[in-house]
Amino acid sequence: MNVADAMTPRSEVVTVELPGTRDDVLEYLQERGFSSVPVVKRTDGSEVYRGLVSREDLIDNPDEDQLALLLREVPTTTVEADVADVARLMLAEGTRRVPVVGDDGDRLDGIVTTTDVVRAIANGAVDGDTSVGDLATADVNATYEGTPLTVAEREIAYANVPYAVVLGDDGRLSGMVTEVDILNVARVVEGEDDTGDSVAGQDDEWMWEGIKAVGNRYVPTRNVEIPAEPVREFMTADVLTLTERRTAREAAQRMVSNDVEQLPLLRGGDLAGIVRDVDLLRGVTT
Repeated sequence: MNVADAMTPRSEVVTVELPGTRDDVLEYLQERGFSSVPVVKRTDGSEVYRGLVSREDLIDNPDEDQLALLLREVPTTTVEADVADVARLMLAEGTRRVPVVGDDGDRLDGIVTTTDVVRAIANGAVDGDTSVGDLATADVNATYEGTPLTVAEREIAYANVPYAVVLGDDGRLSGMVTEVDILNVARVVEGEDDTGDSVAGQDDEWMWEGIKAVGNRYVPTRNVEIPAEPVREFMTADVLTLTERRTAREAAQRMVSNDVEQLPLLRGGDLAGIVRDVDLLRGVTT
């Protein structure tokens, strides 16, 4: 299967243009649920591809407003490439989306994402017979349902995964919270804080951008504010799960039909691992 058959074509790809701001991207990431947006620039009446901005970029750089400083250069592919090769590229580079460009690298032809590859697995266009038991990750990022969402966000960030399995008082699976859930309730707060006589480094450890004091004065800040209520108020409680005997195709079909990126793996009713959409890519490349 070629990339041309799996990708989202340029006519259906939403882009943002330079010059621009983070607000131009937030409209799509928050309100429309996109995970990333390609960035283009109009030059002499033509469109030139410049890079990509993802929800991770906004979360990691809450004080940056200029689109030109938020975008990143990422690996690209072409319409003739094989989907299995793109899956290998995604795994090697640790990326979830690959812009599809012309031979000169300037023309944006479309974008292929992890979800596109998973969809190809789900509909049988590429291999999906591998057992999820062979693809699952045993290391699971977890949090307690009573944990403040501010702390859970840090746990997700430090674990470098987009989710946390939520455990109840009995230590068993009670829900799932993702970075999308957090982004949907987060907001950027601009203003001024009186630093008083505090010194640099005396920051609230759960603030995404600490306030550094320089003497006794006001320092302009731009912080991302996350609700501090318990995770249980924001998590998905009715979690879809898998058993080891399911195939990658069955897992992909469940992910696509329910619009999720990861599914807990259960063994005898107990949490035994996690199957992420990126794990399914390994079945395509073997």
